[in-house]
Amino acid sequence: MKRLRSLRALTAAFLVAFITATGLTGLAVYRATHGTIVALVDQRIASVSGELAAMGTHSGTPELVRQIDALARERDTGDLGLLLTTANGRFLAGNIRLRRALPEGFSTVGRALGLKGLSTGRALVRPIGDGLILTVVAETEPFDDYNAARARIYLFGFGSIILVVVAGVATFGFVIGRRIVAMRRTVEAIVDGDMQRRVPVDGSDSAFDQQARAFNAMLDRIAALMAEISNVSNDIAHDLRTPLARLRGRLQALARRAEDGAPPGAIAAEIEAAIAESDTLLAMFAAILRIAEIEGGARRAGFERVDLGAIAHHVATTMQPAAADAGRSLADGDPVHLPVAGDRRLLAQALINLVENAIRHTPEGSRIRIAATRTGDRAVVAIEDDGPGIPAAERARALRRFGRLDGSRASSGHGLGLPLVESIARLHRGTLSLDDAGPGLRAVIALPIAS
Repeated sequence: MKRLRSLRALTAAFLVAFITATGLTGLAVYRATHGTIVALVDQRIASVSGELAAMGTHSGTPELVRQIDALARERDTGDLGLLLTTANGRFLAGNIRLRRALPEGFSTVGRALGLKGLSTGRALVRPIGDGLILTVVAETEPFDDYNAARARIYLFGFGSIILVVVAGVATFGFVIGRRIVAMRRTVEAIVDGDMQRRVPVDGSDSAFDQQARAFNAMLDRIAALMAEISNVSNDIAHDLRTPLARLRGRLQALARRAEDGAPPGAIAAEIEAAIAESDTLLAMFAAILRIAEIEGGARRAGFERVDLGAIAHHVATTMQPAAADAGRSLADGDPVHLPVAGDRRLLAQALINLVENAIRHTPEGSRIRIAATRTGDRAVVAIEDDGPGIPAAERARALRRFGRLDGSRASSGHGLGLPLVESIARLHRGTLSLDDAGPGLRAVIALPIAS
């Protein structure tokens, strides 16, 4: 079995099996055709021989001789060889003479019999009583060397089939082999460090072209993940350094106050501040783990049919008091039925994150709006605000983990909100895009409509 794992071995094995099967089929067809002709000829000469034997028994030898001569002259039986002899071989009647005696019963005869025009045929020899022997001979070929011609026809016909299949398999193997080589070379280049190498695409939209595009999309995704990994260490260091430094400072101050005999109230305040810093760090790690869990794809097993429009309306209703307390207004459009396959809690969390992001990054008095619509085969939910927005050049950075636009890390947050939303959208085979609301930001989640 190991020898059949290569493409060349599989192709050779298929060709050998096909040629063998085709050859055996051709041989079987040839033998079956020849056997059918022989059976029909035997049936004919047996019928004529039987009729003459019966006539000789009832009417005598003179009448039998007359009938044999008459049959030899008839058009329908003129191609039959008829011979009536005595037991010692003396000729009595018929239209043929034999060079040698034939055995009793059916036999195959040829040119050696010495009959003019006979290349291959069948003969039936039978005693009919009174010491008489009746021989009937008929050709099995309509013309000379017909069997050889028929064999050539079969060889040409089945040989042509074999040649066409061999050429097709060779072409198919060449195309497959070329694609495999191209993919292998791409993989080898990537292993060597060339992450930009991709499988060639010819634009034919064939099955091979679709496979190449899917493979390249996978490589693009891997490259993007590797780019995120290369950036995440630096981003984590920046985001953790400040809260860890604050936490260390508070713990040092707490230790000094305890040594100096500070009042319990002051020590309690420092402990609360240290706990808050710890909660911030824990929340950051919880968000990282949450994104990793979502991107793992295991949550798809629990997907069900949900209404994204109803979820958007529920989130808007729930978040309106929080927006009002922060000095913003949150409006909701008309409810729209948007059936999708997904996780209700994750989708609600994604929309809540986008609304909280809009509240956090807009000034007081800003207006926020949630709109759910259907565009073609996509369910679309957009969260718009009229705040400062995000410059087009910074939007890709905002979707990156820890990709905070505030390089100094002075503002609150840890830059994981939008990446979490994007992970949820990707889990649902959808997208998250950031657009210009003119003014403000427009965050759009688009998911496929459930069939």
